Amino acid sequence: MKTVCLYFEMHQIIHLKRYRFFDIGTDHYYYDDYENERSISEIAEKSYVPALSCLLQMVKDNKKAFKFAISLSGCGIEQMEMHAPQVLDLLKELADTGCVEFLAEPYSHGLASLANEDCFRIEVQRQMEKMQEYFGQTPKVFRNSSLIYSNDIGRQVAAMGFKGMLTEGAKHVLGWKSPHFMYSCVEAPNLKLLLRDVELSDDISLRFNDSSWSEYPLFADKYADKIAACPDEDQMVNIFMELSALGMAQPLSSNILDFLSALPSEFKKRGITFSTPTELFRKIKAVDKLDVPDTLSWVDEERDVSCWLGNSMQREAFNKLYSLADRLMITRDARLIQDWYYLQASNNFRFMTTKANYVGFNRGIYTDPFDAFTNYMNILGDFINRVNTLYPTEIDNEELNGYLTTIENMGREIDNKDKEILRLKTKLEKFEKKAEPKKK
Repeated sequence: MKTVCLYFEMHQIIHLKRYRFFDIGTDHYYYDDYENERSISEIAEKSYVPALSCLLQMVKDNKKAFKFAISLSGCGIEQMEMHAPQVLDLLKELADTGCVEFLAEPYSHGLASLANEDCFRIEVQRQMEKMQEYFGQTPKVFRNSSLIYSNDIGRQVAAMGFKGMLTEGAKHVLGWKSPHFMYSCVEAPNLKLLLRDVELSDDISLRFNDSSWSEYPLFADKYADKIAACPDEDQMVNIFMELSALGMAQPLSSNILDFLSALPSEFKKRGITFSTPTELFRKIKAVDKLDVPDTLSWVDEERDVSCWLGNSMQREAFNKLYSLADRLMITRDARLIQDWYYLQASNNFRFMTTKANYVGFNRGIYTDPFDAFTNYMNILGDFINRVNTLYPTEIDNEELNGYLTTIENMGREIDNKDKEILRLKTKLEKFEKKAEPKKK
């Protein structure tokens, strides 16, 4: 019996504002609040709310036979908290059904896995805390930003305690192998891998409303037939996409949600079930180790990281940002930490790409990659100055961490003494009250 693993990713860009060179040192707020509110409100209205409502109804209509996985970046959650709480309410309803598995991913939707292992681990832990806080789930499965993966990243993820991870079923990695089987990491054999079926996923997320596509229009029965026609020995079919594809990339007028709603009944007719990643990792053994020495992702035809780090501008910005990682990991400054996560978001580097434009790409306020680079580096210059002011470069990290720990311990000691003083004052007042002569 074939089973489908359906997964959706949710992330929201934190839009940076136009920041000039002369703003460095005078303006420490880097964000376009208007655009952030406008964009998340638009996506919530056109995609998230109708799509999640549809998925919730599908769970109810199919008596829990329909199930799927989802993940949210921490930065995306913050935008929903401020501007689209109705989206979080729907996600909580879905969590309560017991049919949705929430996955872990980097808090910033950034590239820390390519730069700093400790920073990467801290980011993931922070996002997992958000998942527990909102949805009552501690993720057991990991999904990196844009499905970025390599042997080394697999090792890092396994070290965090995850038993499984999602990544791209790229042809240049698989060769003759099929993405419909379970694999494991070369450097950490206990970490199992689910591979995205590129064609079947993109049929929905990229081509569904394309009238020039040879298979247009795509109906649920035709799609179910394609999956049913896969070889009998195939273990699973993994369909991964961004949730915003339902309503944004593929507009609601295309009847994309009607198509989605019809899938469970069409799958049932053909003996196809739905499974969550954890269910698959528990019951299916890996058939082979997958060797991925070079980094892959689900972006562009190359399926690599060149859209973020393919030119010298991107690499310079990336290296400068992560040169601060050790200092930012020991800071207690909440504002610096927030800016650190927002500046790590992969979108900031993607705006600087000099590759040919691809489907759905929008540079936002930037006219070209050089404009994006200049604006980002101006902001990064101010951010670096703020970090260096708090944590001077002439003090090494170990010494600085020692100072901060001492200050923190002294603060706790002062708090304890204040509590002791308050306790003694209260005790003295009671004693004095008892010692007062009674009035006759």
